[in-house]
Amino acid sequence: MSIETLKKYLPENTLPFLKNWFGPYFIHIKITRERNSKLGDYRKLRDNSHEITINSTLEPQLFFFVLTHELAHMLSFEKFGHRIAPHGSEWKQTFRNMLVESISIYHQDLQKIILEFAKSPKANFMASPDLVRYFRLKDNAGGHVFVEELEPHNEFIYNKQRYILIEKLKKNYLCRNLDNGKTYSFRGLASVQKLNP
Repeated sequence: MSIETLKKYLPENTLPFLKNWFGPYFIHIKITRERNSKLGDYRKLRDNSHEITINSTLEPQLFFFVLTHELAHMLSFEKFGHRIAPHGSEWKQTFRNMLVESISIYHQDLQKIILEFAKSPKANFMASPDLVRYFRLKDNAGGHVFVEELEPHNEFIYNKQRYILIEKLKKNYLCRNLDNGKTYSFRGLASVQKLNP
């Protein structure tokens, strides 16, 4: 896929950054269906080209953020060699520099969150509560909320099963499955469909 073809997935004015980062490398970019386990990934192919996959359902700013994350893998491996840790200090420095360089691409209310994240980039998007909250706000329109926004005794649906919030633990939330009676611990940033007001 060419950089030009990527335009429909990206915010405006990203192409100069991508052309600079792509440089002389041959990169296969595959747009995939939504995957719950990951937003994107990177791997080097046997012919020394590179492959990046990204979920097609990501909104443009998140798509660009994930693409930047994956390109940081490629650039750090190319610069420092393939013996470095995938999310080690070399990748963090590369990703940090790319985020700061392209900060103007992001909406103003997101720039502060990105710059804070860039101080110590995390390997997993879900490890940054501020980013998760920012990019999941649109879910609220369909009745989706974070578990941390629920009150005790609120009922909700998660993975097509009904639950009730019992109480907040130290970091997580204790909930009972109303279909099988078992209790489960939920992360505060789990996205669920609220059932009762």
